[in-house]
Amino acid sequence: MSTVNQQGRRNPVSAMMRPVNSLVERFIPSALVFGIVLTLIVAALALALTDAGPVEVVKGWGDGLSGLLAFMTQMALVLLLGHTLANTRPVRRLLAFLGGLPRGPVQAYVFVFVVAAVASLITWGLGLVVGALLAKEVAAQLRAKGVRLHFPMLVAAGFSGFVVWHMGYSGSGPLTAATEGSFIAEQLGRTVPISETTFSPWNIAAALATVVAVGLALAAVAPRGEDKIIELGIDARDTGVDIDEDVVTPADRLDASRILTSVVGLALVAYLAIHFAQGGSLTLDIVNWSFLALIFLLVRNPFELMALVKNAASNVGDILLQFPLYAGILGIMTASGLITVFSDFFVSISTPQTFGVLALLSAGLVNFFVPSGGGQFAVQAPIMLDAAERLGVDPSVPIMAVSYGDQWTNMIQPFWALPLLAIAGLKMRDILGYTTVTLIASGLVFAATLLIVGAG
Repeated sequence: MSTVNQQGRRNPVSAMMRPVNSLVERFIPSALVFGIVLTLIVAALALALTDAGPVEVVKGWGDGLSGLLAFMTQMALVLLLGHTLANTRPVRRLLAFLGGLPRGPVQAYVFVFVVAAVASLITWGLGLVVGALLAKEVAAQLRAKGVRLHFPMLVAAGFSGFVVWHMGYSGSGPLTAATEGSFIAEQLGRTVPISETTFSPWNIAAALATVVAVGLALAAVAPRGEDKIIELGIDARDTGVDIDEDVVTPADRLDASRILTSVVGLALVAYLAIHFAQGGSLTLDIVNWSFLALIFLLVRNPFELMALVKNAASNVGDILLQFPLYAGILGIMTASGLITVFSDFFVSISTPQTFGVLALLSAGLVNFFVPSGGGQFAVQAPIMLDAAERLGVDPSVPIMAVSYGDQWTNMIQPFWALPLLAIAGLKMRDILGYTTVTLIASGLVFAATLLIVGAG
């Protein structure tokens, strides 16, 4: 990146967030360390607050480690397929087209946010990558037209789109609750269809209100006048994934043929059509197979698909490593009875009207320690669902409250920002001032929504 207008005054938002930036950079450890520390904390709480002894705690932890293997695979596929889809040629061409639409700085910031939000509502893996790629595309195209943009603000706008992901098509919490045989379905004795969560009128209204509120907030704090501007570097534009298509042998010709990938893609489309025609519901697996179908239909051949998947796979390791830890935490809480202790506490401080907001606040806090939405849902949802049942609150409220809390504090939790920042070539402190504005605006909408639903 290149810096211009060095004598310009700082945006007051950036100045206000400087202490927070320093705190995040210096004292927030990796998500893996958080997972280990949280395991130790939960084990200590189980020993202190329940009748379980060390043997029961260790056994509950060990038995629980493999308890979320299917869920872990589903979450890994969401990220892998979303990243792969974002880098297919048709999607990259679409992003290049969209990059030429904004005409001015404020319009560019809001535009990148809205597109990233729509992509995140489709699938969170797509939204994360699209936010970064579109920010670079818009910055490059407007720079060529002589329009100066503050690139960190543009990247922050792209990441801000992630604040609605758990309200959309790939929301792991609602989809888990809608999946037969999931740990939520086993706890409740039934599934909770997405018509009561993701596609409920109040969640759809909240998603729209969040996009409007955050868009207006970002427009209000966008750099203006003599504010410091940091532009995208001349050579920083992303060129996509390198694909080697050296066709020499008959086997190479098969790898370079579009026929095989198209056949698989069409077969997946046929399966999905049959599934829904026969009354099948939307689950995590169906979401993943719909994205896989799109990928097989959009890639040119197996050569391209293998290159895209190899590029995306580097982002999946954290999920595969950390999810057994989250499963072990859930195992400790279940085996020791700690879930009941936590549930008793929430019942004691909540009413049916305030329960949703308190669940939101607790989920926002827990997200700092369990940054994966799926992992957090596995740890926290059983507690909230038990408390909700005892208060007579519909299960859709805790499901969405935990989902809202997860996406909410992602704006100041660096875990999911890291892939986007790596693509953009920035650090968390460069965007934190702006994403904090997103945190405030979205939090007001989430809290108001849950209060209204609780009162109804």
